[in-house]
Amino acid sequence: MSQVRPALSRLALADTPNAAAWARRHTVDVLRHWRVPPDAIETARLIVSELTTNAIQHPQPSAASSPEPRTLTVTLRLLAPRLVIYVSDHDRQPPVLRVPGAGATSGRGLLLVETMSHRWGYYHPPATGKVVWAELALDADSRVMPEAAAASPLSGDPLLMGQVLVGLREL
Repeated sequence: MSQVRPALSRLALADTPNAAAWARRHTVDVLRHWRVPPDAIETARLIVSELTTNAIQHPQPSAASSPEPRTLTVTLRLLAPRLVIYVSDHDRQPPVLRVPGAGATSGRGLLLVETMSHRWGYYHPPATGKVVWAELALDADSRVMPEAAAASPLSGDPLLMGQVLVGLREL
């Protein structure tokens, strides 16, 4: 009996401001090739964008001052009926979920990841840095919104959600 191997894609990028754009393009191309539904592709694109942007913008000074060029890796793994997104970087500092004020122009990245994904988390691999991951359910039966996302500050304030959507369109 043969088993279908999970689809896997890895992209290593220099830790530069344009890495998020390349990660988004790569995600869309790969997921279209894998015939993932368009709404899930858009959700995955946004999650990849947020996780990659966090990896670029929030390294600790000790990680940022390394003499070696810094890289990050975006890994997509299709394990039907779910897609798991991993973004690894060289910073060991754990991600911090914040609830910014209504007027804040940034700081909603992980809140969006929490809201859009089935679940998410992070771990420290043996070598260095961290991996932040998010899981998307791809079939209608498993699209159960986690309790934390149902109680998310984004779910009750249409003005705040509108501001977030405008910011996402500008990506």
